[in-house]
Amino acid sequence: MKKIVLIAGLMYTSLLGFGQALPTFQFGIKGGFNLSKFSTENTFASDNKAGYYAGVWTRIGAAGIHLQPEVYISGKNTTLKNSSGSENKVNFTSVDVPILLGTKIGATGVGFRLNTGPVVSFILNKEQSFEDAASNIFDGKFKNQAVAWQFGTGLDVGKLSVDLRYEMGLSKLNDAGYPDTKLNMFTLGLGLKLF
Repeated sequence: MKKIVLIAGLMYTSLLGFGQALPTFQFGIKGGFNLSKFSTENTFASDNKAGYYAGVWTRIGAAGIHLQPEVYISGKNTTLKNSSGSENKVNFTSVDVPILLGTKIGATGVGFRLNTGPVVSFILNKEQSFEDAASNIFDGKFKNQAVAWQFGTGLDVGKLSVDLRYEMGLSKLNDAGYPDTKLNMFTLGLGLKLF
């Protein structure tokens, strides 16, 4: 009997290790909220403001390493303040496309993930509300796309996943000639694996 239990345990361990080496494909939906902040150089300060995101993700991997492309709609809100205290509220919607490389530790439906990679954002619309004092400073132009880099961690439990990420802006969003107007963002999301 002990031999049977030992052999069954060895087979189970072997199957888990073999399962990590086989190619896998997963697809799911995801949604959550973000906290956006413009990083600026000397001229402006910015407070974190809450927004949202929702979309789909895929995960393709083998041997404990995966590629995770995603596409989601993201609503981003923040406030720019100049040195005299005038504020400019910035609200816009974008399609964000992260392409993340990651690793997963764990087995049997529970796993801890680490991932990183570039994000390209395509701005769909722009809505700027100006105070009178700020209207002459900002012209509210945004580029059609922006590039950022994401760093994150996640936890998978069965078909559910939770992700916490930091997104560091690499390209300027403001086209008005102000220095270093890059968007940094924290995101917290809940995902559901469909298959």
